[in-house]
Amino acid sequence: MQAFLDEIEGNVPALRRYARALTRNADRADDLVQDCIERAIRKQALWKPTGPLKAWLFRILLNLYRNELRVARRRGEHVPVETLLVEPSVAPAQPGRIALAEMARAIETLAAEQREALLLVVLEGMSYSEAAGVLEIPMGTLMSRLGRARAALRLATGAGDEPRLRTVK
Repeated sequence: MQAFLDEIEGNVPALRRYARALTRNADRADDLVQDCIERAIRKQALWKPTGPLKAWLFRILLNLYRNELRVARRRGEHVPVETLLVEPSVAPAQPGRIALAEMARAIETLAAEQREALLLVVLEGMSYSEAAGVLEIPMGTLMSRLGRARAALRLATGAGDEPRLRTVK
């Protein structure tokens, strides 16, 4: 049991990083990770030690996130009062920060299955086979979702593949 708990503890940073990328909210992400760990400990008997524990934990986290989305969709959108208050204008942030914010907004517009695949491979650095296992899809499906996600991000951020012509001086 102690080895199982130690391995879970070793995966907490990666779980938090992935949860924050999915939810875009630190508090919700921490709650999601806590629920994931609680469920993993409760359902320890269901884990088959033939594969990595990390993939099983990510699968639990992803299922909890999807369940949370379903419940939220039924309930309707919650708008915090703080967002309704008008804030004074602030000077624009640095260009690099603007680009990151633009990319974050573009990632949020992706279809859920594309965003999940992209975050597992790009953010978590999982191999295609590991990510396909977490999402329970064939590797070819994962690769096509990644391709579509990357193409959508290129379009959304204005970084298309069209060739650029040099200007004559």
